[in-house]
Amino acid sequence: MAKGKILVVDDEVNITQILEFSIGAEGYEVITAANGEEAIDKARREQPDLIILDIMMPKIDGYEACRILKANPLTKGIPVVLLTAKGRDIDKRLGYEVGATDYIIKPFSPNKLVDRIHQLLVGSR
Repeated sequence: MAKGKILVVDDEVNITQILEFSIGAEGYEVITAANGEEAIDKARREQPDLIILDIMMPKIDGYEACRILKANPLTKGIPVVLLTAKGRDIDKRLGYEVGATDYIIKPFSPNKLVDRIHQLLVGSR
């Protein structure tokens, strides 16, 4: 049985594959999406335990996707970790303002991200 269900959202296929492998190897079920629009749809349908969300994506960016997810009663309680190359203080502030639980800057350590996922999921139970 999986430890939890994680939705990974990134338009860069190599990032998605790295995360899918790293997170899956730790016993989590991983579902993926390639843009914000797909992320919103999958989050509503799949009800993941946590969402890892890139900011710079086509269709709907990560800020707007997070804002939409946090405004929906079905998805507002799901922790969202923004994983992005945007590392300025103003970017982080905006991420927290739209409802992100955490903000991690690329490049990142997959192992540290998995540790953070575990902390967020264990801490929320």
